[in-house]
Amino acid sequence: MSGTIGSNILSHSGTVAETAAGLNWVSTVVTASTVTVEAGNGYWINTTSNACTITLPASAEAGDNIVIVDFARTWGTNSVTLDSNGLNFQGNDDTYTVEYTTSGQSVNLVYSDSTKGWIPLEDDVVAEEPVAPAIQRGIFAFGYTGSYTNISNLVGSNGVIGSDVTGVGTARGFMAAATYGGDKAIFGFGTTGSLTGVTNLVNSSGVVASDTSAVGTAKADLSATGYGDNLAIFAFGNTGSMSNSRNLVSSSGVVASDATGAGTATQRKGAARYGTGTAIIAFGENGGKTSKKNLVSNTGVIASDATGGGTALTSHMAAQYGTGTAIFAFGQNAAGNMVGTSNLVNSSGAIASDVSAVGTARNFIAATNYGGDKAIFAYGTPNNSSNLSTSNLVNSSGVVGSDVSGVGTARWALSAAGYSFSA
Repeated sequence: MSGTIGSNILSHSGTVAETAAGLNWVSTVVTASTVTVEAGNGYWINTTSNACTITLPASAEAGDNIVIVDFARTWGTNSVTLDSNGLNFQGNDDTYTVEYTTSGQSVNLVYSDSTKGWIPLEDDVVAEEPVAPAIQRGIFAFGYTGSYTNISNLVGSNGVIGSDVTGVGTARGFMAAATYGGDKAIFGFGTTGSLTGVTNLVNSSGVVASDTSAVGTAKADLSATGYGDNLAIFAFGNTGSMSNSRNLVSSSGVVASDATGAGTATQRKGAARYGTGTAIIAFGENGGKTSKKNLVSNTGVIASDATGGGTALTSHMAAQYGTGTAIFAFGQNAAGNMVGTSNLVNSSGAIASDVSAVGTARNFIAATNYGGDKAIFAYGTPNNSSNLSTSNLVNSSGVVGSDVSGVGTARWALSAAGYSFSA
């Protein structure tokens, strides 16, 4: 089959009707790139890893029925193509391509006659995918004040940073943090002067737990972000030398052992969610400053280096904001100067060019989302020596606000993550 049927395919809406009596559902989920189907069967089509071409029977009788369903809600990413195998489809001959590209779709096909051929009784989304509540609160924790600390500061749904909370866990800096399990957070790795691999879980009330013994290789200057369905990932960093390994975090906060990474071994990259279930890790240094990015799939697979956007920087932190979008901001450029510029990331993972600075130029800052669709950058150092507690709010359109007077102990080399569904 070749060409495109495009707008010539009928679009249907409404509730999917019951299929013909006696329809047999094939128990094996189809994950292959090609499959030949038979009349009288229903098929679960999983395109998580690849697109799929479905070949319909070469002959059919009036009333023959086939149903195909988007098993993993991924047809919008990897589409399904129907090959009518010499028969007509909605009155069009087999020189046309029939493609379904909507996640969550179900297609109920019935054969009519040689003129019209196969006709979809329904080809609509069968149900809306459940959407998790938005993260409302954030937490900043750990860092360096001249010595390492384990204090934390909670961020309300209004973006106000609370006063210091007595520290729990090993005092350290240069770690990373991410949201996991829907409404919880995890801080992990870092240095006390010596590299460590311990982690600290944060519950949905913002309470930091004591240390969990290390699983992965001890490292600092790494990145972390949520991805997929309530999962998180630690990646890149410095283990004594630059690394591109990764450690996946389950929805219950269990950190997996080291796994092979992808992309150039790099440290001090920022990371955040974008799109639907995907994440981005970008900027950093690997002998020099870089603007390269690595996209993370909804299964935690890190892609190879790709061209980023904006000025090459290190310690350029990131957070999710809006709907499916992210922002990188602040950091240090190749000349060693601190900057306050920002770079927006769209829902496809493309990094936009630099936006002029608003807040105080600094690096080793931390950032998190809050308030459902907003973000906050806070703390940091303007010179890798003095400490700041200044914060900058980011609205739902990605606009960075001016400096807000600091709350809590001024410090740098800390990390932050979102938590809580409750405002």
